[in-house]
Amino acid sequence: MSLPIKVGMVSLGCPKNQVDAEIMLHKIKEAGFQLETDAGLSDIVIINTCGFIESAKQEAIDQILEFLTLKQEGRIKKVIVTGCLAERYAEEIVKEMPEVDAVVGLGCNGDIVEILKSTLSGEEVCRIGEKCDLPLEGERVLYSLPFSAYLKIAEGCDNRCAYCAIPSIRGPFRSRPMENIVSEAESLAARGVKELIIVAQDTTKYGQDLYGEYKLAELLRKLAQIEGFTWIRVLYAYPERITDELLQVMAEEPRIAKYLDIPLQHCDGDILKAMNRPGDQKSLKALIRHVREMVPGITLRTTLIAGFPGETKDQFKKLCQFVRDMRFDRLGCFAYSEEEGTPAAEMEPRVPEEERARRAEIITEEQNNVLSRKNDAMLGKTVQVLVEGYDRWGECWFGRSEADAPEIDGKIFFTAGKKPRPGQFVWVRIDETMDLDLTGVQVEGPEEGSAEV
Repeated sequence: MSLPIKVGMVSLGCPKNQVDAEIMLHKIKEAGFQLETDAGLSDIVIINTCGFIESAKQEAIDQILEFLTLKQEGRIKKVIVTGCLAERYAEEIVKEMPEVDAVVGLGCNGDIVEILKSTLSGEEVCRIGEKCDLPLEGERVLYSLPFSAYLKIAEGCDNRCAYCAIPSIRGPFRSRPMENIVSEAESLAARGVKELIIVAQDTTKYGQDLYGEYKLAELLRKLAQIEGFTWIRVLYAYPERITDELLQVMAEEPRIAKYLDIPLQHCDGDILKAMNRPGDQKSLKALIRHVREMVPGITLRTTLIAGFPGETKDQFKKLCQFVRDMRFDRLGCFAYSEEEGTPAAEMEPRVPEEERARRAEIITEEQNNVLSRKNDAMLGKTVQVLVEGYDRWGECWFGRSEADAPEIDGKIFFTAGKKPRPGQFVWVRIDETMDLDLTGVQVEGPEEGSAEV
């Protein structure tokens, strides 16, 4: 009897891409293949790529080349490329990397088992389907820690930001039916998921295409009734679509994390107009104040772009001051990346690449100063922490608070007299800061001055 074929996967990029990977992995497992957690030890490697910005594309290419080397050495039989890079650059991959056995566009993810079998029979595959054929839902093999899972509520995007290629890669915005989302959430809760993270390219637009109006608030109300979740976290909220109804749900429902990710990209009205995005400094400041008033104690995360075409020194200084004034709890800043096929790629004048990188570093440093002061204010307070694992080097446990999303935010490191388990919620008194992370000690429960950060 022959041993089962081992399939490993490396999934890159955003959580939405990860959900796609998890759906493919379930199909592969059900077809009788053996899933291998260490992709380097598998017979077939699937590289589920990101193709959003230049650094992500380079990371994907490096991964492909690494596994092609293992194939050349005879340690791997087949290399398959899926995801956004495959969707966007299929012809280039086939031409420049002929050793790749299959290039699979997003619309053909549902055919992954058939494609695996074709490559095993010696066939070279390049299959690109309709973008809207990408499966929006299905059974999943959870790729991350079993107690934290992403829930994709929609796919694609209609916003057409001038710098962004996502609409051309993933197609138009399309919501999932609410009853299907709730059913999947109930299934995840039954599997032991404690933290549910709501994702889409624009979560606040959810439901408009199906129901004629925004339905995120109603969806969150339904999800908050499901037993088992402690935190339900919302990412990628578009500023113009943050309604009072949504904020009211976040304020009233204890299971909805007091956390909102609002990618603003800039504060200058002229730059935002060039980006084909709404708002200006006055309106964005008013929005942030309003959100904080309606949801006391909320953690706000944003993303900014430095060095967009035409950004003057004065506009950049305005962005720096905006970061200092708004005191975001979490912030990421990217140097602008030209993406072919987008309107911004043709805009002039261009900020030199070195200057873009320098400006992004300055914004990051400004935010680090803000975060350092916020961390100092946490000393002596007690926070609830979701335990993720044990740091053998630091000889301590680590996890995240309600204020920290997986992968993109910080950690809390702590010592514990009684050994906790991953997936457990514990209380930690913050005693010190370590770089931009917090450290402390586990305590029995909330102490005076406790904080839901």
